[in-house]
Order: sequence, then structure tokens, then C-alpha cells
Amino acid sequence: LVDPSDKQYYQPGFTFVAAGIYQPADVWKPQQDCIPGGVKWVKDHVVELDPVTNTIQTSANGRLVYDFLVLTPGLQINWNQVEGITHQTLGEGNAHSIYDFEGAQKTWKAIQEWTQKGGKGLFTDTWTKHKCGGAPKKICLLSEHHSRKEGRREALDFQFYTASKELYDVPFYTPRLEEIFRERRVPIQTSTCLTGVDTSLKEAHLQHTIQNGDQKVVTTAREPYEFLHFTPPMSAPDFVSKAGLSWDEGNLAAEGWVKVDKTTLIHTTYKNIVCLGDCAGIPTSKTSAAIKKQVPVAAANLIAILEGKTPEAEYNGYAACPIVTDYGHVLLCEFDYDKNPCGTFPFTLLDTSRELRMGWFLKRHILKPVYYHGMLNGWTRV
Repeated sequence: LVDPSDKQYYQPGFTFVAAGIYQPADVWKPQQDCIPGGVKWVKDHVVELDPVTNTIQTSANGRLVYDFLVLTPGLQINWNQVEGITHQTLGEGNAHSIYDFEGAQKTWKAIQEWTQKGGKGLFTDTWTKHKCGGAPKKICLLSEHHSRKEGRREALDFQFYTASKELYDVPFYTPRLEEIFRERRVPIQTSTCLTGVDTSLKEAHLQHTIQNGDQKVVTTAREPYEFLHFTPPMSAPDFVSKAGLSWDEGNLAAEGWVKVDKTTLIHTTYKNIVCLGDCAGIPTSKTSAAIKKQVPVAAANLIAILEGKTPEAEYNGYAACPIVTDYGHVLLCEFDYDKNPCGTFPFTLLDTSRELRMGWFLKRHILKPVYYHGMLNGWTRV
């Protein structure tokens, strides 16, 4: 196992840190406590991968040779693709992001201060595929509910911007989610992305794109704010893109996502590479629930190719996004590659097109223990 991290983060918990529900210590464990016995841990960064010679180059341990490779490096957050923002300056000018452990902590402090001060709050997603696509919506709705609990809602102006053409692209859940935003008086601006931030002026630079026949019409605007939560652009790690493992055409090519068969999770060219998780170039959401379903498929197919057999296990694109709509309810979105509802028991007994108290219990109390004590231990039936 080549992994540079000292800590194993439960990243879905960052939203709850930013909403004051979890404490920072609740969302990580020492990495050494999460690695199974019998696994050699090479605590190092991969800087180069050559799938032709079956080698990887690490930062401190040099060259490593493999017969088979399981490629799960996650994704790369490209903070500097938003002009005026760097990872080091995160939080300056009250520009925050929960896609970072320290950033989530700063976000909670800033939300509390903004709630008391009042003013305009901007919430954005980004133009690239990104992990936990529901997170920008969750922190927006939780912030709005927090303001109501504090009796300060009328002092705050919420604005939500999405780079997509619609708020959500799973038809079974979209109507109710849009209705919630209307009920909360949170306007939605589609086809709009954040390109830069002037932190000294507290001004967001926005780009709005519309399709006019065969032409794209792009307009720009500068929007002042008191509080900003943004989603940074994301991509496959640089060493993955440079290795020639990525899609070279289609909508998964731009950010270097790995070219794998979407059902078997095996690379389309290099058959000794299995790829899953956030870096995989497959048309589904990048969520921990998706990875939970991918792992047993990847493991079964890895064993098959190790034994010289045809890989037969198939992944149907299952993903889940528990969109937290307030302190107490969750719109539990489960779907497959075709964006069809794909519920799991006992939620199949309920109307999951609307937010559920039981979904909150699942998100708040169950999923984190499942991650640490189930998924990381290889239990696939949890």
C-alpha cells in the first residue's frame, strides 16, 4: 500500500464539522489504525507511473515494480484554478470551502459570525466533476436553517450558483430539492461558475454561459458578498494524467479521469490495472457510497485476472447522496448509471422523493461507523 497520509479522514463528515454537528476529532483516525494486518505500508507519494513497464516512482522510496495495480489515489483539488485563491489563503476575505479539513473548521466559525452580522452569502459549486456533488447544497441549506434557529434569517441574503444546467440531475429527487430551495427563499442561478475572488474587496467573479443556437454566449459579473462558500475545481492527480491512463475524448477527458470499463472497473488498455473511487472515469457521482459498491466488484475482478480468468463482476453505477436539508432531515438520493432510483432496504419502504428524519439518523449516526468499522475492514454487506 503506497499512501502518504498520516490520517484517514471521514470526508463526508466535513460538512457536519462546518455545521457544528461534529467536532474535528470526530472525522479522522490515525492511518496506521486503519490498515489491515499483513499489508506493507509504503508511506510515500507517487510522482510517476509507467503502465508500460509496470512501475511507479515514489518521492522517497524510489522505483517500485508491480504485476497488478489497484489505482485509487482519489482526486486532486486545484485551488489555484480560482483566481485569487490558494490553499494557504483559504478563509481570507471570508471565502471558505468545506473540501478541506481545516477549511471546514473555519467555515463553521465564519457561518456563526455571518449569521450575527448579516449580509449576502454566496454558495457555489464548480465546472468540473467533483467529489460529493451534494456538499455545496448541504452547507447552503444547513446555513439557512442555522440562521432561522438563531432568529437571524431576515438579516441574511442567500444566493446559490451552479455551473450545471439544473440544480440536480436525478429526476426522481430534483423536484423536491428545487421546491426546498424555493421554500427557503434561496435563488438558484444555473450555468454559472466562480472564476475568481477578490478577497480584499469581498467580491466574487462569476461567469454565466448560455447556449444560443450553435454559439455559447458568456457574460461575466462581479458580485459583492459578506460570506462565500465555494467548491474548487478538481481533477485526477497529475501523475495519473501524465501516465497516459486517462480518457482522451468525451466529457471525462478534460480533468484526466482514468479510462476504465464502467462495469468491470478494469482499465480499457492496461488489463492489469483496476481503478475505482474518485479518480475513475465512470459516469457516476464521486461519493463514498459509490465506492462502497465498487470495492467488492473491483476485488472480485482483481482476483479473476490474478487467476487468469475473465472478470465477470459488474458495477451498475450505484451512488448515493444524502442531501442534508436541515438539522434533522435528509433527502436520501440513491441512483444508478441511468439516474434511476436505486433504493436500499429499509428505505425502499418509504417515500424517498421527500426528506426523511430516518435519513438524518442514518447520516448522523450510522454512516461514519460503517465507514471505519465496515468499509475499511472489507465488510461488503454493511
